[in-house]
Amino acid sequence: MKMLSPVVGGWYKDLETGALFEVVAWDTATLTIETQYLDGEVAEYDLDVWRDMPLEAAAAPEDWRTPFELDDEDNLDPDLPFHPEDWNSPLSLIEPETMYGVEDY
Repeated sequence: MKMLSPVVGGWYKDLETGALFEVVAWDTATLTIETQYLDGEVAEYDLDVWRDMPLEAAAAPEDWRTPFELDDEDNLDPDLPFHPEDWNSPLSLIEPETMYGVEDY
């Protein structure tokens, strides 16, 4: 079986266990490969162990964000302006008593 080269961001399937994982780091100085499995478990392998693993390249799973505990709100850009859904809310007409950054304390 031909050894697959570890590619950061690449997904692989362990043919013995059927587990899917992503390579998250590849340190060429120490010859170690850090992986993260779909369930969130992180593992580190040296190059010799990697060579002996029965692997095949795999496509990223449909919900690849699961191990990173990301959800749809994480896709929001905090630098974009927030637009309330109801601009006519009576609460938006209330002015604060102090203006932070303008008045001296």
